[in-house]
Amino acid sequence: MKRPNDGRQLGLEFDREAYYPVPKAPPSVAGSLEYAPELCGILSLALKDCPDSRAVVAAKMSDLTGQQITEAMLNAWTSPAHDRHRFPFEFAGAFEEATGTTCLQELLARKRGCKVLAGRQVLEAELGNIERSIVELTNKRKRIRKQFSGGKS
Repeated sequence: MKRPNDGRQLGLEFDREAYYPVPKAPPSVAGSLEYAPELCGILSLALKDCPDSRAVVAAKMSDLTGQQITEAMLNAWTSPAHDRHRFPFEFAGAFEEATGTTCLQELLARKRGCKVLAGRQVLEAELGNIERSIVELTNKRKRIRKQFSGGKS
């Protein structure tokens, strides 16, 4: 007689998403992707955490973009009171490089239900995908061999 499964215990096959939730984008409703105040806060925090002054960050961004970016521009972009001065997306890469962060990529990824991986994390994720594929292909091979042998193991 087969015993019923105990829902408190994991079986050999279990729903990974139940235990490791997959990030999902929040519902797209009117205004859900308006995040100017959050962007100002993230820019401010990145500048605060950066060991360089705002003037040095602006100079680095200017070098990287070939356009003049000033400390006053950084101040306007990070002030919620200056709502008419929006941070230009074209400067995102230069800002992250100058501050040594991936904060803007992470903000956009979080808003879209994604995650940013960098450096070694990319390789670790790829290895995980390879390992999962090996397990799936091994199980598939076992099922096919079992069919060839008429169900005998």
